[in-house]
Amino acid sequence: MLTGTVSSRRRRRGLQGGRSRSLSEADAQLYRDLSQASGGQSIEVTKTDLSLATTVIEDASTSGVVTVFQAVRSPGKPENFTFLVDGSIKNLTAYITGVSSLTFSLTSSTGVSQSSSESSGPLGSFTTVGNLRRFTFNTDNQTGSWEISINSNDPYSLKVTGQSSVNFIYNLVEAHEGAHGDFSLKEGRVLTGGNASLLVSVTGGDTMKVTDVALVEGSGSREVNGSLQSVGSGNYLVTVNGVPEGAFVLRLRGEDSTTSRSTTTSSSFQRQGSTQIRTSSISVTAQANTTTTEPGTTISVPFTVSITTNGVVNDSASGTFTVRATNDRSYTSTSPTTVSIAAGSGGKANGTVTLTVPASAASGTDVTLTIEAENAATSDTNYAVLRLSVVAKVTDFTRPVCQAASVSDICPSSSSLCGSSQWEFSANLTDGINGTGIQSVTVRQGNGTLNTSMMTGAGGENITVISYSASCCSQTVEVVAVDGAGNVGTCVGQARLTVHTTVPSVNTTAAVNTTAVATTTSRGHTFTTSQFLLTSVVMSLLWK
Repeated sequence: MLTGTVSSRRRRRGLQGGRSRSLSEADAQLYRDLSQASGGQSIEVTKTDLSLATTVIEDASTSGVVTVFQAVRSPGKPENFTFLVDGSIKNLTAYITGVSSLTFSLTSSTGVSQSSSESSGPLGSFTTVGNLRRFTFNTDNQTGSWEISINSNDPYSLKVTGQSSVNFIYNLVEAHEGAHGDFSLKEGRVLTGGNASLLVSVTGGDTMKVTDVALVEGSGSREVNGSLQSVGSGNYLVTVNGVPEGAFVLRLRGEDSTTSRSTTTSSSFQRQGSTQIRTSSISVTAQANTTTTEPGTTISVPFTVSITTNGVVNDSASGTFTVRATNDRSYTSTSPTTVSIAAGSGGKANGTVTLTVPASAASGTDVTLTIEAENAATSDTNYAVLRLSVVAKVTDFTRPVCQAASVSDICPSSSSLCGSSQWEFSANLTDGINGTGIQSVTVRQGNGTLNTSMMTGAGGENITVISYSASCCSQTVEVVAVDGAGNVGTCVGQARLTVHTTVPSVNTTAAVNTTAVATTTSRGHTFTTSQFLLTSVVMSLLWK
């Protein structure tokens, strides 16, 4: 919503007599360009009429709003526009902005017409606020192909919207820069012409079948149709040869086949992407020797800036580009402020960005580096994105070791008596004098209570003392220790059992005490660090 737009000359006069709050024509044009690029409209009204124009905001904030058609003509020219309306669309509305002398006429799919001289007629009614005409369609007879004819030689815009559950989303999957390689648009780079692949998904309509996807230039002078390949579930892979240069939008058309018990009806539908895509004549490529870097190190990233035509590097081009290198971690970086493509250089200019990762950077994080090049002479820009992983150098390859384990108390062999008895297990865990230290100790198997404490060994190594106690109903424990480098070691403890055996003429009571302590690497190899078997047999003869 723009109010108080005046010419630059009038604004300068206002500044002589005091500060003016009016927008200059250049400022107003900036807002017009922003609204056009983002799929909106710039509405110019007086401050007294501003509240009357806010109906557009209410329309846009209604749920399920889809764009059926949109066009901008600057400079303006008389033109006829056609669009398709399907049965799923409700509350169809058209918005036309332009000078007061602009006229238009509307023709329905059944051939009924209404001109701008009729504020209310057979097809609907419209209101005028500032440079905006808001046309509200009647609810009957909307399905089919419609036409709007606009007569004006001054700039104007047209947008047709409605409410529907059927819409589409798209992603630019890949683009090919002529014969000079390809890049993924998931990395954020702007198209530079050539060929492109898009993934289009129709939402909210199981009976919708896409028949046509086209890239439509902002001027409307050219459309590039893509080849369709259905990949199931309402998804389509679209391949476009020859992406339009400059700004364009994505338009989708198809058929809606609705089947009932008695009849099958078919109608055409149309949707248009509201946000503009703009191709760039600048290509920025960056390639580091590695995708990982260590804390406290500096990495150099070479980059190349070139000028392309239809996706192919223009060998005879020249120019100077402003360079900006930024990263999302605010790490220190250096880069040239400008690079120049000189005549005879093959249409390319090279530079290098250095990025310093602080020693305090956490291992496992990443940093995103963006290198942007801008040609101020042509108001063109493009950029490359590089993601680097910060990984600390690993020097600890030794697993934690379990030592000096002991088991106290003896559990009864009868399961019915286990609830009334306890057993305890203790051991020392160490990662050695040069290890990264034990970071966590957990119980992998067992239902008892684990306690830990710290002590220093004879050689200065840190020792984690574990004490585990449990009911005799849970007779095995496995404790897992992980050091700072991710190496894994385990301690396994087993309760001691009392076993009673009876033989003729002899009573034999055997107490078998077994403790198994093992360490396991993260690769799963197990070995015993200490193991002992103590068997005591107490025999008494019963003399008859």
